This record gives sequence, structure tokens and C-alpha cells, in this order.
Amino acid sequence: MNDNAGADVVPLDPWARGVQRRTVGVLGAAQVFSALGNGATLSLGSILAVDLSGAESTAGLVNTGMTLGSAVVSIPLAQLALSRGRRVALGAGLAAGLAGQALMVTAVLARAFPVLLLGAFLVGFGAAVNLQARFAVTDLAEPRHRGRDLSLVVWAVTVGAVLGPNMVGPGAVLSGWLGIPAHAGPFLISGAGMLVGWLIILLGLRPDPLLLRRELDAAEGPGAAAGPARLEAAGAPAPTARGHRWSAGWHAVRRHPPAVAALVSVIAAHAVMVGLMSMTPLHLQHEAGVASSELGRHPDTVVLIGFTISLHVAGMYAASPLMGVLADRFRPARIVPAGLVLLLAATAFTGLLPGEHWAVVTGLVLLGLGWSAATVAGSTLLVAALHPHERVPAQGFSDAAMSLAAAVGSVAAGLVMGGIGYAGLSALLAVFVVACLAAVLRLVRR
Repeated sequence: MNDNAGADVVPLDPWARGVQRRTVGVLGAAQVFSALGNGATLSLGSILAVDLSGAESTAGLVNTGMTLGSAVVSIPLAQLALSRGRRVALGAGLAAGLAGQALMVTAVLARAFPVLLLGAFLVGFGAAVNLQARFAVTDLAEPRHRGRDLSLVVWAVTVGAVLGPNMVGPGAVLSGWLGIPAHAGPFLISGAGMLVGWLIILLGLRPDPLLLRRELDAAEGPGAAAGPARLEAAGAPAPTARGHRWSAGWHAVRRHPPAVAALVSVIAAHAVMVGLMSMTPLHLQHEAGVASSELGRHPDTVVLIGFTISLHVAGMYAASPLMGVLADRFRPARIVPAGLVLLLAATAFTGLLPGEHWAVVTGLVLLGLGWSAATVAGSTLLVAALHPHERVPAQGFSDAAMSLAAAVGSVAAGLVMGGIGYAGLSALLAVFVVACLAAVLRLVRR
């Protein structure tokens, strides 16, 4: 099987390699802060939905709104990157995410459920940036280090993503100082982190990696010199991307079986992760016997929920450099199925022992590790399997598809959990993983 259809033909000279190292650092630093913007939404979303709407069937709608926002904006962000570069596209997404954080605070203050959903939708724009940053770092990456560089940017999310769910306590303290409801504080902290990430992208991502890659590829021969003289050209707007339809990404992917396998893997990983993770806070609340309106009187339950989600998020991001190294060393097509197997193991723990907190925590950690392996290896495989001109449209399509699948999964998870409980949800997700694993194995063999 050829999973390197898009091998880069223009090698990087020392100056361009220095730009790539800077790009990794800038995107990694931005991820640390911008990831805080998702933490409060992930940990409080299902609880706030039930509290403000008064119906447990709405538990998954906040996370659904967030993932739907990510799905809707992924392809437009890719189109914007094609025409204006990564810096403009990523900056625009984070700006919309900042507006979403402001709406989340407004929803808590006004106890307005529709505003909560709209805020979550815009926060999803920031989540789309976190996803597309992993592809931005591959624009200048050498093929032998592509998985490593991609995984380092994913790993950088660890700090913000782990701290995010634990902002409930400090957020409550901040709310007390400001005299506002306790659940508003975490979103203020998340918004501040997203603001810092936005400034890092706008000020630090120069030269733009995608525009520089395009200029290098257009140079006459691999020996053409790169240097500071190219800085202005690399920052200039690229040719317009009007010719790229929304379907361009799918047309690029479907011609390469390894790329289709990569797409299936990231869709499966994201849908299962969001579906199971988004219902876990509500499940733990039920196990503790605490009503949503009484959570403020039970800080131990809130801390337990935040700690559990933090361990899950640590599993998602902390091991990503290992997944990147494994993908580079053993080929991503071999790591992707291993990630899906980890997802299957996660659903076994949460489905068979839903009443045991240690089993739920173990399942959530395995869920994070499986997501990490399937997403890092799957994203690396997607880039490697495509020709350079196919990559950006395919990346936008991939992110849109995985986010849309997660949005559907989140809605379905809330309905399924309301009908057959947390164990039943885990069982259905296990069946879905098995089907996707079979499809991936068939495609990579081709």
C-alpha cells in the first residue's frame, strides 16, 4: 500500500527549517492558551444544559452545538487558508471563539438556554482552530518528521485542555469576587486564555507556513535559495481559492484508499470520544445522587467530575508525541487500527462496570489514548496519502466530517442515555467502533 502519495519534492534549506521550528513553537504556544477555551464548555456543558432547560434530554446539546460549529466552519477556514494563509484563517476562528465565550457568560447570567447554545456554537469555531493547527504545522514539515511535528502541536493542547475542566473551582472563586453566578467564572478564564492564543497566532505566525510552502514549491528547482527575501512574498495573499468547491476535499480523499481509511479513523475517534465523554459528567452526577440545581452545594461532586474529565483529556493529548513517533517509525496505517482497539477497550470498561468510578476513569483514559492514536496517526496518514495540491481542501473536509459526526453522536448520546443509560450507550458505541475498525483494516490492505 502506498501511503506516501504526496511526498514533497522540494527539500527545505536551513532557513526554511528554522521557519518550521518557529512554526511548531508558535502553534504549540497558541494551543496551550486557546485550549482553555474549550475546557469549561466540555466540563459544564451537559450540566448547564439540563439546568437552564429543565430537561435531561438536552444534556448533549451544548457539546453538539460546539462540535456543529466546528463542523460548519472547518471548510470555510480551509478556504480562507488557501486564499489568505494559515495565520488569517486561524486568527479568524479564534476571534469567533472569543465571541462565543462572551455569550456563554451572558447565558449563565441571564439563564438563557438559546444563548448558551449559540455561545457553544461559536466556541466550536475555536475548537476548529485547535484541529486545523495540527495540519498547519505539516505545511513545512519534512515527511520523515511529519507525525512528530503534528503530534507536538496536539500535545501542546495538554496544558490548557487539562486545566480547563479544573477551572470550575477557581472560576467559582472569581465569580464570588465579581458577584456573578458561580458557573460564569470558568468561561471568563477560558475566554482570557483564548484571547492570549489569538494574539500569539496573529503576532507570531510569520512567515505564514502555507504561503511559504506554496512559494517553495513554485520555485525553480529544489536548489533555489530560501531566505529572508522570501518573507514578504510568503506573507502576501495567495491566489484566490474560488475554484475549490466544498466537495473538493472529498474528491481528493476518495481517490486514495489510505486517505479514506484516515478519514474513517478520525471520524470514528472523534464521534466516539465526544459521545461518551459528553455524557460522563451527567452519569457521574447521577451516580452521586445530586440534582443539577444542587451542584453548588456539593463541591466534591463538581471536583470529581472535573478531575475525571481532566484525566481523559490528559490521555487525549499527553501521549500524542509518542503516537507521532510511532506513526513516523512504523507507518501511520499501522497505528490507526491500534487506536480504534483502544476505543473499543474504553467502551468495555464504561459499559460493563458503569457503577465503578475507577472503571469509568480507566475507560475515559483509554478513550483519550485511543483518540490520540487514531487522530494523530490518521491525520498524518491523510497528509502523506495526498498530493500537495489536494491537502488543504481534504484537511478542511476531514475536520468538517469528524466534527459533524461528533455533533450527531453527541445528540444521539443524550437520547440513548436517556433511554437505556450509560452502559447501553457504551455498548452501541462499541458496535460502531467494530464496524469502523473492519472498514479501516480493509482499506489499508488495499
